[in-house]
Amino acid sequence: MLAIASALEGKSRAEAARLAGMERQALRDAVVCFNAEGLPGLRDRPKPGRPAALTEAEQAMRLAALFRGPDPARDGGVDWTLPALCGRLEGRFGKRLPPASLSRVIRRLDRSRQKTRPLHPEADERGRRASQGRLR
Repeated sequence: MLAIASALEGKSRAEAARLAGMERQALRDAVVCFNAEGLPGLRDRPKPGRPAALTEAEQAMRLAALFRGPDPARDGGVDWTLPALCGRLEGRFGKRLPPASLSRVIRRLDRSRQKTRPLHPEADERGRRASQGRLR
């Protein structure tokens, strides 16, 4: 906006670009956008890229499954791991995702890939508390 204001005041494009710390070509591109759309034309636009691997509905279903937790009989564990989640996604939606990609999906859903310490499903809670008290 500063460069465009300088250009509107009568400075040369080279001088206006220098004052704003940009190249003349970048100023020219900004002027074209400004002339076409006004100030809203100067906003950054979303960049095109590869579409998301999971639709929003699939992501919502995955998030609900994360909160429910795995079924030890069906999923073979008591905690979700990224490889286990990838296998579940492939079986449920037929989409293969590497664990690193699924980690990004989970972060985008405002969740952490960190998990609590493992706990055996048949662990004795009273015995665990008693042993913790003795260690101190």
